[in-house]
Order: sequence, then structure tokens, then C-alpha cells
Amino acid sequence: MTSHAHHEHHGPALKQEAQTTLEAAGEQWTDMRALIFDVLATFRTPASAYDIAEKVSARRDKRVAPNSVYRILDLFVETNLAQRVESANAYVANSHPGCVHDCIFMICDSCGEVTHVDNDRLADGVRDTAVASGFTPERPVIEVHGTCAACD
Repeated sequence: MTSHAHHEHHGPALKQEAQTTLEAAGEQWTDMRALIFDVLATFRTPASAYDIAEKVSARRDKRVAPNSVYRILDLFVETNLAQRVESANAYVANSHPGCVHDCIFMICDSCGEVTHVDNDRLADGVRDTAVASGFTPERPVIEVHGTCAACD
């Protein structure tokens, strides 16, 4: 099993890496985008746009609509600042936004913890299989549901 080595970012270093990555993509790091990223990064488990909107609204002391949050989350996914857990319709902050990989998620059905794994060989195999089938893959996502070691 081959994996890609990368540097995980947390706290202020993660926020700075996210801002750098977003600006390198030609986008602006606005106050609202910064706040939504900050809130997303606080969740231990995948967060829905509604969860994020609720926390952002509380921090701003002003209601923020989930559809506004969805637009920003879509931008974050496009620019690799966040990853979407498809089966949960929820998002996690990418702890290494400067590294681009297909998503492989290990999802614990007991506690909700999600572990993101990078395995280029497996992801490349999925892409190669899609191409061999006459399909053009855009964003493969692999999700494995089960029980984490802590819940086992």
C-alpha cells in the first residue's frame, strides 16, 4: 500500500495554509470565508452546512443562511480546503490543503469520526478503471464505513 507523505496543519498554521491555497487559486480570503473555515476546522466529525451556519450565526450574532454556507463550502471543496463526505452530505476541513489527492475516508458508524487516508496507488487504480470503462473521472471519493479502533 503506497501512501503520500504530507505535512498536516492545525490551528493558525492551517488557517494560513488555507488562505494561501485559496488566494493561489485566484480567490479572495474574505472575512466570511475565514469565519466559515475557522468553524469547519473546529468540528471533530463531518459537519453539515446547517451545523456550520448555526455556529457562524452564533459567532456573528446574526443569522447566516445555510445556502450561503453551501456556496462557500463548494468553493472550499473546489480549491481543496475542505472535503465532502458524500454519504453524510457533510464536510471536513482538509488538514493539508496544499496537497491534492482523491479522497479516501474511513468512517466510524459508532462515533462518527472520519479519517482521511491518502493512497495514490488505490486512487490511481480507481481513475484508471474509470478511464478504461470510457468514463472521465472528475473527483473520485472512496468511503469505507465500519468501526474505528477506539469504538471496537
